Amino acid sequence: MNIHEPSGAPAATPTSAPAPTRRVRHETKRRLLTVSAIQRLSPAMLRIVFAGDDLDGFTSLGADDHVKIFLPGEGEAERRDYTPRRYDPRRRELTIDFAVHDAGPATAWALAARVGDELVIGGPRGSLVVGEAVKRFLLIGDETALPAIGRRIEEAAAGAAITSLVAVPAAADEQTFETLAALDTRWVHRPLERADDPAALLGALQDVTIGPDCFVWIAAEASVVRALRQVVLEERGHPKGWFKAAGYWVRGKADTTEKFDD
Repeated sequence: MNIHEPSGAPAATPTSAPAPTRRVRHETKRRLLTVSAIQRLSPAMLRIVFAGDDLDGFTSLGADDHVKIFLPGEGEAERRDYTPRRYDPRRRELTIDFAVHDAGPATAWALAARVGDELVIGGPRGSLVVGEAVKRFLLIGDETALPAIGRRIEEAAAGAAITSLVAVPAAADEQTFETLAALDTRWVHRPLERADDPAALLGALQDVTIGPDCFVWIAAEASVVRALRQVVLEERGHPKGWFKAAGYWVRGKADTTEKFDD
């Protein structure tokens, strides 16, 4: 599907500025944590707070970092990747938001979790840090990207300008964020069975202007990300160094992600 550039959303002018990101590696270890609080944020999102002395030294520098959770069960533990939504080093509390739109083992564990339950996590292995000089962001995603998008928004400094464009099933799944940044939140609604259809986000993207000094971040179902990537990089000519995209999940394939090297 080709989306033509509307008059209100001019193509980006390529910039010669270097990529504003750097990668930082962390020492990895497994940590045994205990569920200390559970909150249903929306029909599509469950928030679980973990605590424990094992969080001493935990480091997460990037809004889209991920930890690996090891799901308890017979035999070898299944592993899934999740974004550290918030970390409080003083209280030694780690918050993880679980999108509950599938029937996989991580969703089943989260829905059945009770205060006092234990879970082992590992990582993050590293962080992609966006430089403080970046003042403009465009964040695009679906339910699975909301933890990273919310964290980026809430950690943004005063003077930053952020546009978020997020697809969720219904208005009840929208979230609010506290931030020092100038924030423009845009929501599109589409049923879960169409979560791999890029049409809703592509349509909304037509009304968004993307300047060359804007860092663009996209995460959703892989085919959706692929379509959005084509528009941002190929049709609008946005500089690749100011862009990051990831397929957080792939329709019909359990525990599968897709990386887009740019």
